[in-house]
Amino acid sequence: MRRALGLLLVSLLAVVGLSTPADADPLPLPTSPFGDPTGANDWFCRPSADRPTPVVIVHGTFGDKKSLLDRLSSAMVDDGFCVYSLDYGNRGTGDIAASARQLKKFVRKVLDATGAAQVSMVGHSQGGMMPRYYIRFLGGAKVVDDLVGLSPSNHGTTLTGSGSPGSATGGFCTACTQQAAGSPFLTRLNAGDETPGLVSYTQITTRYDEVVVPYTSAYLAEGPRTTNVTIQDLCPADLAEHVLIPMSRTAIAVTLDALTHAGPADPAFRPACGL
Repeated sequence: MRRALGLLLVSLLAVVGLSTPADADPLPLPTSPFGDPTGANDWFCRPSADRPTPVVIVHGTFGDKKSLLDRLSSAMVDDGFCVYSLDYGNRGTGDIAASARQLKKFVRKVLDATGAAQVSMVGHSQGGMMPRYYIRFLGGAKVVDDLVGLSPSNHGTTLTGSGSPGSATGGFCTACTQQAAGSPFLTRLNAGDETPGLVSYTQITTRYDEVVVPYTSAYLAEGPRTTNVTIQDLCPADLAEHVLIPMSRTAIAVTLDALTHAGPADPAFRPACGL
Protein backbone atom coordinates (compact mmCIF):
# COMPACT_ATOMS: atom_id res chain seq x y z
CA MET A 1 0.00 0.00 0.00
CA ARG A 2 2.89 2.33 -0.86
CA ARG A 3 1.83 5.99 -1.00
CA ALA A 4 -1.64 4.96 0.17
CA LEU A 5 -2.49 8.17 1.94
CA GLY A 6 -1.48 10.30 -1.00
CA LEU A 7 -3.73 8.27 -3.27
CA LEU A 8 -6.53 8.51 -0.72
CA LEU A 9 -6.25 12.29 -0.68
CA VAL A 10 -6.32 12.49 -4.46
CA SER A 11 -9.43 10.30 -4.52
CA LEU A 12 -11.21 12.40 -1.94
CA LEU A 13 -10.44 15.59 -3.79
CA ALA A 14 -11.79 14.06 -6.97
CA VAL A 15 -14.99 13.02 -5.21
CA VAL A 16 -15.74 16.52 -3.94
CA GLY A 17 -14.54 18.21 -7.12
CA LEU A 18 -12.32 20.54 -5.16
CA SER A 19 -10.54 23.37 -6.92
CA THR A 20 -10.35 26.07 -4.27
CA PRO A 21 -7.45 28.51 -4.60
CA ALA A 22 -4.85 28.52 -1.85
CA ASP A 23 -6.13 31.77 -0.32
CA ALA A 24 -9.79 30.69 -0.17
CA ASP A 25 -11.58 28.83 2.58
CA PRO A 26 -11.71 25.13 1.66
CA LEU A 27 -15.04 23.54 0.98
CA PRO A 28 -16.18 21.19 3.75
CA LEU A 29 -15.34 17.57 3.08
CA PRO A 30 -17.92 14.83 3.62
CA THR A 31 -17.90 13.17 7.03
CA SER A 32 -18.60 9.54 7.77
CA PRO A 33 -22.33 8.72 7.55
CA PHE A 34 -21.88 5.71 9.83
CA GLY A 35 -21.83 7.40 13.21
CA ASP A 36 -19.56 6.57 16.12
CA PRO A 37 -16.94 3.85 16.45
CA THR A 38 -18.10 0.69 18.20
CA GLY A 39 -19.01 1.41 21.82
CA ALA A 40 -17.80 5.00 21.79
CA ASN A 41 -19.52 8.28 22.69
CA ASP A 42 -21.81 6.88 25.37
CA TRP A 43 -22.34 10.11 27.28
CA PHE A 44 -23.90 8.18 30.17
CA CYS A 45 -20.75 6.08 30.69
CA ARG A 46 -19.16 6.52 34.10
CA PRO A 47 -15.50 5.56 34.66
CA SER A 48 -14.96 2.71 37.11
CA ALA A 49 -12.45 2.48 39.94
CA ASP A 50 -10.36 0.13 37.77
CA ARG A 51 -10.61 2.36 34.68
CA PRO A 52 -10.93 5.89 36.06
CA THR A 53 -9.65 7.71 32.99
CA PRO A 54 -11.84 8.02 29.87
CA VAL A 55 -10.10 7.69 26.51
CA VAL A 56 -10.42 10.07 23.56
CA ILE A 57 -9.66 8.70 20.09
CA VAL A 58 -8.19 11.29 17.69
CA HIS A 59 -8.32 10.46 13.98
CA GLY A 60 -5.71 11.42 11.38
CA THR A 61 -5.61 13.64 8.31
CA PHE A 62 -8.58 12.97 6.02
CA GLY A 63 -10.01 10.64 8.64
CA ASP A 64 -13.12 10.88 10.77
CA LYS A 65 -14.23 9.75 14.19
CA LYS A 66 -15.17 6.24 13.01
CA SER A 67 -13.23 5.14 9.91
CA LEU A 68 -10.57 2.50 10.73
CA LEU A 69 -11.28 2.90 14.44
CA ASP A 70 -13.97 0.31 15.29
CA ARG A 71 -11.58 -2.47 16.36
CA LEU A 72 -9.53 -0.08 18.51
CA SER A 73 -12.60 1.44 20.14
CA SER A 74 -14.23 -1.93 20.76
CA ALA A 75 -11.08 -3.30 22.43
CA MET A 76 -10.90 -0.38 24.83
CA VAL A 77 -14.63 -0.53 25.65
CA ASP A 78 -14.37 -4.28 26.24
CA ASP A 79 -11.51 -3.58 28.64
CA GLY A 80 -13.76 -1.33 30.70
CA PHE A 81 -12.94 2.16 29.44
CA CYS A 82 -15.37 4.95 28.63
CA VAL A 83 -14.34 5.86 25.07
CA TYR A 84 -15.01 8.99 23.05
CA SER A 85 -14.15 10.07 19.51
CA LEU A 86 -14.47 13.40 17.70
CA ASP A 87 -14.40 14.88 14.23
CA TYR A 88 -12.13 17.91 13.89
CA GLY A 89 -10.55 20.29 11.43
CA ASN A 90 -12.52 19.52 8.24
CA ARG A 91 -11.37 15.90 8.28
CA GLY A 92 -8.06 16.96 9.78
CA THR A 93 -7.06 19.15 6.84
CA GLY A 94 -7.28 22.49 8.65
CA ASP A 95 -4.72 24.40 10.67
CA ILE A 96 -3.45 22.06 13.39
CA ALA A 97 -3.47 24.71 16.12
CA ALA A 98 -7.15 25.36 15.41
CA SER A 99 -7.82 21.62 15.51
CA ALA A 100 -6.08 21.45 18.90
CA ARG A 101 -8.48 24.10 20.19
CA GLN A 102 -11.37 21.92 19.03
CA LEU A 103 -9.81 18.99 20.87
CA LYS A 104 -9.54 21.09 24.03
CA LYS A 105 -13.26 21.90 23.84
CA PHE A 106 -14.13 18.23 23.31
CA VAL A 107 -11.99 17.14 26.27
CA ARG A 108 -13.83 19.60 28.51
CA LYS A 109 -17.11 18.06 27.37
CA VAL A 110 -15.82 14.55 28.21
CA LEU A 111 -14.58 15.61 31.63
CA ASP A 112 -17.85 17.36 32.44
CA ALA A 113 -19.91 14.35 31.34
CA THR A 114 -17.86 11.71 33.15
CA GLY A 115 -16.73 13.61 36.23
CA ALA A 116 -13.17 12.41 35.58
CA ALA A 117 -10.15 14.51 36.43
CA GLN A 118 -8.12 13.47 33.38
CA VAL A 119 -8.41 11.79 29.98
CA SER A 120 -6.07 9.60 27.99
CA MET A 121 -5.74 9.91 24.22
CA VAL A 122 -5.08 7.44 21.44
CA GLY A 123 -4.38 9.13 18.12
CA HIS A 124 -3.62 7.94 14.61
CA SER A 125 -1.12 9.84 12.42
CA GLN A 126 -1.85 13.57 12.86
CA GLY A 127 -4.12 12.48 15.71
CA GLY A 128 -1.09 11.23 17.63
CA MET A 129 0.84 14.46 17.10
CA MET A 130 -1.82 17.19 17.29
CA PRO A 131 -2.64 16.49 20.97
CA ARG A 132 0.96 17.40 21.77
CA TYR A 133 0.14 20.97 20.71
CA TYR A 134 -2.83 20.91 23.09
CA ILE A 135 -0.60 19.52 25.85
CA ARG A 136 2.21 22.03 25.34
CA PHE A 137 0.43 25.25 24.42
CA LEU A 138 -3.23 24.97 25.48
CA GLY A 139 -3.08 23.63 29.03
CA GLY A 140 -3.56 19.97 28.17
CA ALA A 141 -0.63 18.86 30.34
CA LYS A 142 -2.90 19.24 33.37
CA VAL A 143 -5.63 16.92 32.11
CA VAL A 144 -3.92 14.32 29.85
CA ASP A 145 -2.71 11.15 31.57
CA ASP A 146 -1.52 9.05 28.60
CA LEU A 147 -0.97 9.93 24.95
CA VAL A 148 -0.63 6.91 22.66
CA GLY A 149 0.30 7.66 19.06
CA LEU A 150 -0.25 5.14 16.26
CA SER A 151 2.26 6.12 13.57
CA PRO A 152 2.12 9.71 14.83
CA SER A 153 3.57 12.45 12.61
CA ASN A 154 5.68 13.82 15.46
CA HIS A 155 8.57 14.92 13.26
CA GLY A 156 6.68 14.94 10.00
CA THR A 157 7.48 13.15 6.77
CA THR A 158 10.23 13.49 4.20
CA LEU A 159 8.02 11.88 1.56
CA THR A 160 8.08 13.86 -1.67
CA GLY A 161 6.74 13.38 -5.16
CA SER A 162 3.34 12.88 -6.73
CA GLY A 163 2.12 10.60 -3.95
CA SER A 164 2.96 12.83 -1.00
CA PRO A 165 0.17 14.40 1.06
CA GLY A 166 1.41 17.92 0.36
CA SER A 167 1.64 17.53 -3.40
CA ALA A 168 -1.69 15.71 -3.61
CA THR A 169 -3.57 18.63 -2.06
CA GLY A 170 -1.61 21.68 -3.08
CA GLY A 171 -2.73 24.67 -1.04
CA PHE A 172 -5.93 22.99 0.14
CA CYS A 173 -4.62 20.96 3.07
CA THR A 174 -2.96 23.24 5.59
CA ALA A 175 -2.30 20.34 7.95
CA CYS A 176 -0.46 18.43 5.22
CA THR A 177 1.98 21.28 4.75
CA GLN A 178 2.41 21.58 8.51
CA GLN A 179 3.32 17.88 8.72
CA ALA A 180 6.23 18.14 6.31
CA ALA A 181 9.54 17.41 8.01
CA GLY A 182 11.17 20.65 9.11
CA SER A 183 8.02 22.75 8.79
CA PRO A 184 7.79 25.87 10.98
CA PHE A 185 4.86 24.28 12.82
CA LEU A 186 6.80 21.12 13.76
CA THR A 187 9.96 23.07 14.52
CA ARG A 188 8.06 25.09 17.12
CA LEU A 189 6.23 22.06 18.51
CA ASN A 190 9.43 20.03 18.97
CA ALA A 191 11.71 22.79 20.25
CA GLY A 192 13.09 21.98 23.69
CA ASP A 193 11.18 19.36 25.69
CA GLU A 194 9.27 17.04 23.35
CA THR A 195 7.39 15.40 26.23
CA PRO A 196 6.25 18.18 28.57
CA GLY A 197 4.23 17.75 31.73
CA LEU A 198 3.61 14.50 33.58
CA VAL A 199 1.95 12.89 30.55
CA SER A 200 3.03 9.35 29.60
CA TYR A 201 3.93 9.15 25.91
CA THR A 202 3.79 5.92 23.87
CA GLN A 203 4.62 5.90 20.15
CA ILE A 204 3.72 2.78 18.16
CA THR A 205 5.16 2.58 14.65
CA THR A 206 5.40 0.20 11.71
CA ARG A 207 8.36 -0.45 9.43
CA TYR A 208 5.92 -0.49 6.50
CA ASP A 209 4.81 3.11 7.02
CA GLU A 210 4.44 4.74 3.60
CA VAL A 211 3.26 8.13 4.90
CA VAL A 212 5.33 9.00 7.98
CA VAL A 213 8.76 8.56 6.39
CA PRO A 214 11.06 7.50 7.87
CA TYR A 215 8.90 5.60 10.33
CA THR A 216 11.32 6.44 13.14
CA SER A 217 10.33 10.11 12.81
CA ALA A 218 7.30 9.11 14.88
CA TYR A 219 9.54 8.52 17.89
CA LEU A 220 9.91 11.07 20.67
CA ALA A 221 13.01 11.80 22.72
CA GLU A 222 13.79 9.02 25.16
CA GLY A 223 12.91 9.53 28.80
CA PRO A 224 11.25 7.94 31.84
CA ARG A 225 7.77 8.76 30.53
CA THR A 226 8.39 7.77 26.91
CA THR A 227 8.18 4.43 25.11
CA ASN A 228 8.92 4.04 21.40
CA VAL A 229 7.99 0.68 19.87
CA THR A 230 7.77 -0.76 16.36
CA ILE A 231 5.18 -3.49 15.95
CA GLN A 232 7.42 -5.74 13.82
CA ASP A 233 9.92 -5.90 16.70
CA LEU A 234 7.14 -7.57 18.69
CA CYS A 235 5.30 -9.50 15.96
CA PRO A 236 7.43 -9.79 12.80
CA ALA A 237 4.52 -11.12 10.73
CA ASP A 238 2.33 -8.06 11.41
CA LEU A 239 2.17 -6.33 8.00
CA ALA A 240 0.05 -3.34 9.02
CA GLU A 241 1.24 -0.12 7.40
CA HIS A 242 0.26 3.49 8.09
CA VAL A 243 -3.40 3.33 7.15
CA LEU A 244 -4.13 0.01 8.86
CA ILE A 245 -2.09 0.34 12.05
CA PRO A 246 -5.19 1.35 14.10
CA MET A 247 -6.55 -2.11 13.27
CA SER A 248 -3.35 -4.00 14.12
CA ARG A 249 -3.83 -6.45 17.00
CA THR A 250 -0.23 -5.82 18.00
CA ALA A 251 -0.74 -2.05 18.14
CA ILE A 252 -3.99 -2.42 20.06
CA ALA A 253 -2.36 -4.74 22.60
CA VAL A 254 0.44 -2.23 23.22
CA THR A 255 -2.14 0.54 23.49
CA LEU A 256 -4.04 -1.34 26.18
CA ASP A 257 -0.81 -2.02 28.05
CA ALA A 258 -0.06 1.71 28.07
CA LEU A 259 -3.54 2.61 29.30
CA THR A 260 -3.85 0.02 32.07
CA HIS A 261 -0.91 0.91 34.30
CA ALA A 262 1.00 4.00 35.38
CA GLY A 263 3.49 5.32 32.86
CA PRO A 264 3.82 4.56 29.15
CA ALA A 265 3.69 1.10 27.58
CA ASP A 266 6.16 -1.30 29.18
CA PRO A 267 9.11 -1.79 26.79
CA ALA A 268 9.27 -5.40 27.98
CA PHE A 269 5.61 -6.10 27.11
CA ARG A 270 5.15 -8.90 24.60
CA PRO A 271 1.70 -9.34 23.05
CA ALA A 272 0.34 -12.58 21.69
CA CYS A 273 1.05 -12.56 17.95
CA GLY A 274 -1.23 -13.93 15.29
CA LEU A 275 -4.41 -13.11 13.43
